[in-house]
Amino acid sequence: MDNIFQGIGVLRGEVIEEMEEEKEKFYISIKTRTSTKKYPLFFTSRYRKSMYALKEEIKKTGNSQRLIVYPRILHLPQRDKPHQVRFQLVGFDSGSNEGVAELADFEFKLAGKWQFIAVCRTPVISIHRNLTEADLEYYKSLDPAKRKRFASASHLPLLWKDAPVAPFRFNPKLEKDKQGETFFVRIKAKFLPDRDVFGFDSLMGVPTPELPRFIKFKDKTAKQKPSPNKPKPKTKQNNKPLKPKKKPETVEA
Repeated sequence: MDNIFQGIGVLRGEVIEEMEEEKEKFYISIKTRTSTKKYPLFFTSRYRKSMYALKEEIKKTGNSQRLIVYPRILHLPQRDKPHQVRFQLVGFDSGSNEGVAELADFEFKLAGKWQFIAVCRTPVISIHRNLTEADLEYYKSLDPAKRKRFASASHLPLLWKDAPVAPFRFNPKLEKDKQGETFFVRIKAKFLPDRDVFGFDSLMGVPTPELPRFIKFKDKTAKQKPSPNKPKPKTKQNNKPLKPKKKPETVEA
């Protein structure tokens, strides 16, 4: 199978429905060894039917459910502030375990770029949106603000002690051709609610520097920064206005 960006897994917990500012909000509550964690659970219009079906399933079997989800992480600009974890509903497992047969509770299949990002102390797997014809056409139809949101990657903090390749770390002091390689990795990981991170479980493929094609946002309105090697234009030593030169005197014969 060709390498593609991917992030999907299974959670088991209590699905909670609450009304906030007259809007219906959903959460998944997970018990840990030390506390109970509550995570926002949302869905896109594409999976609206899955949420309706889940609500019907809750009426029949109760709030304890096994959900199929995409992980979504919000990193804050301040590096000392913790990231926020949310999950996007894809579906639920009513017992058939279809589509995630190889995954146990809290296990995820993750495939993406193994690297550090500026706003997270823990290395991450960055999962981008795969470049497909349908997604590319939809992306082109969006305005710039929505394009940026559509193309944004999800950066999942990952604990991987003995990784066979080092996570890429950008060094601003080095030229582009001197930076290390970015590796694409495919792994199985477990979500650790006690720490709000993922923990490596096993490899699902050989790490490779060849990255799958993905949609990349380009901000055409951003001003280009001057090259650091480009000489600065010369400036006048003082800003005083120059006195006009005197016209040469004429002598009548």
